[in-house]
Amino acid sequence: LYTKTQDPAKAPNSPDILEIEFKKGVPVKVTNVKDGTTHRTSLELFMYLNEVAGKHGVGRIDIVENRFIGMKSRGIYETPAGTILYHAHLDIEAFTMDREVRKIKQGLGLKFAELVYTGFWHSPECEFVRHCIAKSQERVEGKVQVSVFKGQVYILGRESPLSLYNEELVSMNVQGDYEPGDATGFININSLRLKEYHRLPEQGHCQIDRLTMRSRASSSAHLPRTGANCCGNL
Repeated sequence: LYTKTQDPAKAPNSPDILEIEFKKGVPVKVTNVKDGTTHRTSLELFMYLNEVAGKHGVGRIDIVENRFIGMKSRGIYETPAGTILYHAHLDIEAFTMDREVRKIKQGLGLKFAELVYTGFWHSPECEFVRHCIAKSQERVEGKVQVSVFKGQVYILGRESPLSLYNEELVSMNVQGDYEPGDATGFININSLRLKEYHRLPEQGHCQIDRLTMRSRASSSAHLPRTGANCCGNL
């Protein structure tokens, strides 16, 4: 059934350590840390990752998916190189991309996958999504080191000249612009709506009912009266 990956149980008993370099979100170089093997072109890089990942049984998936026409189908796929690149790319994104941009990009990624899956690559909406995703990748640059071993990809580390991670800023031991005590006010503000939501729900419903009744009574007071005299003009 599987042609590109071997059974993970039969995979080598020692991992391959790879370093993958990205520029603007695109893999541009892969190096095997153990033997120094290096590939730079997209095709060679992808074929080499297929070879290494396939040897370790990485990239198998067995899923039930929804077809465009609505029925469900079972799919068994192999994506050895793609699995390594997927994990490495997610890691360098988290290291270099702004939180809110990444949230939007994740939503666009799902939409992009849907458009490609359903055959709308040449649609204007797909072109728009591709441009947005490309924009989000401008700062995604750096190197990720991974271990490939018995069906799994493990992230070992990463580095980037455009990293948004600031060790001193997040440290509780180094004095900086951020004061850990500031979190108290932040937490209080964010918890306000939750406190209100859970505060005496039944009493809250009663208050809403009373407000509704007052509003209806007020509206009724301003309505024209109906009676025989009014109806006589009809």
